[in-house]
Amino acid sequence: MKLTILGGGGFRVPLVYGALLGDHAEGRVTQVTLYDVDGGRLSAVARVLAEQGAGVPDAPEVAATTDLGEALRGSDFVFSAIRIGGLEGRAADERIALAEGVLGQETVGAGGIAYGLRTVPVATHIARRIAELAPDAWVINFTNPAGLVTEAMSRVLGDRVIGICDSPVGLGRRVARVLGADPDEAWIDYVGLNHLGWLRGLRVAGRDVLPRLLADEQALGSFEEGRLFGASWLRSLGAIPNEYLHYYYFNREAVRAYQRAERTRGAYLRDQQAGFYEEMGKPDTPALATWRRTLADREATYMAANREAAGVGERDEDDLESGGYEKVALALMRAIARNERATLILNVRNRTTLSVLDTDAVIEVPCFVDAAGAHPVSVAPLPYHAVGLVTAVKAVEREVLAAAESGSRAAAVKAFALHPLVDSVAVARRLLDGYTDAHAGLSYLRS
Repeated sequence: MKLTILGGGGFRVPLVYGALLGDHAEGRVTQVTLYDVDGGRLSAVARVLAEQGAGVPDAPEVAATTDLGEALRGSDFVFSAIRIGGLEGRAADERIALAEGVLGQETVGAGGIAYGLRTVPVATHIARRIAELAPDAWVINFTNPAGLVTEAMSRVLGDRVIGICDSPVGLGRRVARVLGADPDEAWIDYVGLNHLGWLRGLRVAGRDVLPRLLADEQALGSFEEGRLFGASWLRSLGAIPNEYLHYYYFNREAVRAYQRAERTRGAYLRDQQAGFYEEMGKPDTPALATWRRTLADREATYMAANREAAGVGERDEDDLESGGYEKVALALMRAIARNERATLILNVRNRTTLSVLDTDAVIEVPCFVDAAGAHPVSVAPLPYHAVGLVTAVKAVEREVLAAAESGSRAAAVKAFALHPLVDSVAVARRLLDGYTDAHAGLSYLRS
């Protein structure tokens, strides 16, 4: 079985390959093709994978190419993790937004909109190439903004594209651990959009144990989201928000923390990864050890500005474990390829799951997965405060899609202006001016 990884020179590709190395069952991935526009990054990651697979029986064969058609032909699964504009683009997204006093995070607010406007046209082109060259392939999308990009690709590929994210899984695992439950045995009641969702219950043997957590002040302060949001706010919500909702609920504090930071997250990652790839250019560099060291530093500094804004200090060791997007991707591939039924939190088309959204809107909810794909489960209606955020952000995503399809500058301005974290139409216009000046990939936007 062939897996093609788009963005194959990306830093986190070894996580995916590492998960594949542990799968020895029949019907496993036997060939991995890395595709990237940057041959140097491809070579660096291929070296890491070679060291990972050394001595592992039946390690998947690895090939690398800068030819998209060659990469896609014969693929059974396509994993998309591209970054249009690179980390330099992300750093510019953050800088331009912060200069206007608004958030520039890569998936939330102005930065997410700019990133989406750059990425959607490329993702749509890739989707068309997949439909042409590998029409039976299943696409697993991790490219950010993941929900928006998945929805764009679904307009070409339908239900054969499924978005994944490790945030909901990581949240569910942390909550289960605090409650002494086995995360693999618990049912996580989670609903929303990508990076905009809420854990509303955790069922163990049919009983919701989340109320026990919400009533326990000490337990609420023992994990990442509890410290970020504070016990009183979580009890007010009656739910545990995805960590990215910190940008909404504590927006002023988050913006101030980002403005005070020596470097934005994008600038930090740009510099860190430039150092990694430069080091990998040396033939005697121990590839796997260098990658692991860089990864550990990356994880420890995740959402550092938000923790500063909340006054909670460094991440606890227990919180360093993410949901493991590579594990979600592997479980998804297994369920489809082998009909090994699984329940996973995924980004899929809504169908009739949330009545406040139309059938084609991509949402993030628990899904049953089998050989026929991912099927969203029925969930309880959203409370009004969540309806407001979900429908507002979905309206923004639709304007981004309209702008990407038509090249309309007016639609792009509307996308910025409608976002809950952008407080002025005048600011929206200046943001678009700043982004089009900074990014050649936005030259398609016209008046």
